Amino acid sequence: MGEATINDILQGLVQAIQLILGGDAALNEILKLSMQVSGVALLLSTVIGIPVGALLGLTRFFGRRVVVAMLYTGMGFPPVVVGLFVYLLLSRSGPLGQLNSPLIPALFTPAAMIVAQTIISFPLVSGFTMAAVMGVDPQLRQQVMSLGGTPMQTAWAILAEARVGVVVSIIAGFGSIISEVGAVMLVGGNIEHHTRVLTTAVMLETRKGNFDMAVALGMILLGLSFITNLAMIWLQGRSFSR
Repeated sequence: MGEATINDILQGLVQAIQLILGGDAALNEILKLSMQVSGVALLLSTVIGIPVGALLGLTRFFGRRVVVAMLYTGMGFPPVVVGLFVYLLLSRSGPLGQLNSPLIPALFTPAAMIVAQTIISFPLVSGFTMAAVMGVDPQLRQQVMSLGGTPMQTAWAILAEARVGVVVSIIAGFGSIISEVGAVMLVGGNIEHHTRVLTTAVMLETRKGNFDMAVALGMILLGLSFITNLAMIWLQGRSFSR
């Protein structure tokens, strides 16, 4: 692997733009798999995380503080450690790998990457949802219940009021996994045409000296991250202006 010069970087930038505008097949394949893996992981973490966050924000029970502490710990957990945990679980000698069940994803597959990314994004979705629910005026619950609302109707009313914060939680979850590299590298293996995503492809192409492809992938990744952060700022601005 040679070191990149200023000329290499400039040439790579020009060629990267040409690759993006030209619809390069390899580039599109990597982008498609990245969006599929992160999209499914985000869907799973949303379906699980929002109810868990709402439950923690609306109820009080024995051991809640421990659960919340574990959730906050998960929000700052190093993704590469999550990848190691999933790797050990799914390996042939691991507790799940020994089951030989078709429902258990195998290592070095997109399914294993989805499992890792779901675990990474779940605490963020759940934690931000909990914070959004707890930020709703307590009088709203009393008003709904005084009108004869059931606990489920009350929960829906509070979630509707906290909808901006809930959407922010989903966006934060997406941002945490689309730019993640350590976990997907461990459980996916960065296999060409099979488990290669944006972040792992950037590392590989840079090591190979293919700066045009690396820069093109990096530009797409930066664009996705920028759009994600812009959406979060816009939504948070709306919530503060209400």
